[in-house]
Amino acid sequence: MSKLIHPTAIVAPGAQLGEGVSVGPYSIVGEHVVIGAGTQVGPHCVIDGHTTIGAGNNFYRYCSIGGIPQDKKYGGEPTRLEIGDGNTVREYVTINTGTAQDVGVTRLGDDNWIMAYVHIAHDCQIGSHTVIANGVQLAGHIHIGDWAILGGLSAVHQFVRIGAHTMIGGTSSIRQDIPPYLIGAGDPFRPVGINSEGLSRRGFTAEDIAALKEAYKLLYRRNLKIEEACEQMQALQQDKPAARQAVQAMIDFLSASTRGIVRS
Repeated sequence: MSKLIHPTAIVAPGAQLGEGVSVGPYSIVGEHVVIGAGTQVGPHCVIDGHTTIGAGNNFYRYCSIGGIPQDKKYGGEPTRLEIGDGNTVREYVTINTGTAQDVGVTRLGDDNWIMAYVHIAHDCQIGSHTVIANGVQLAGHIHIGDWAILGGLSAVHQFVRIGAHTMIGGTSSIRQDIPPYLIGAGDPFRPVGINSEGLSRRGFTAEDIAALKEAYKLLYRRNLKIEEACEQMQALQQDKPAARQAVQAMIDFLSASTRGIVRS
């Protein structure tokens, strides 16, 4: 299958387009862009910067991908954007490249569903299988784990980390780290429990979910410091060895938090 480039599209000579890539009317693809096989770029999109895109992605109309960071410290460094495979990126989404003050690259993994008007700022590190709903605004340096779901019009403060398998309700304001597996909403965001239904759908066992509910109680219901809660979670792992891995992900996240975690 050959590349399908609309006559009105502008593709720079240095751009590398894989087999079966399509570029719609009036779209622009920059000099340093690499696009993998089968990716579709809709009409009126701009993809520029040092941007690498994998296979089988779908960019709907009016996306702006690989633009320079909205950071006053940016001095024209050749920072990058890396996007994996199988992502759906809807209308008016903006994703910026990284900055030299961080790792220098913004990343989006595989099989993410990014809805209209989402902004993903410089140096964000987004995992795979996430759902980021309409109008979500991500400031710089944010990390989001696999399978996280962010409800529409939510805003996330810079440097915040959001753990895997979380579910965040719409119009939430997130200013501190959200541990994995949690569900909640609000301004400010408040957790209400473990995302049990989501975990069950993704193959977590009943023992995993029961252990994570106990871990949640240790963290949010026993008035423990984070270090004390982690110690109790380690004891919980001994009682529920089949759930050791699930609980360890919670312990690891808490141990690495520098902004502090959301509180109920």
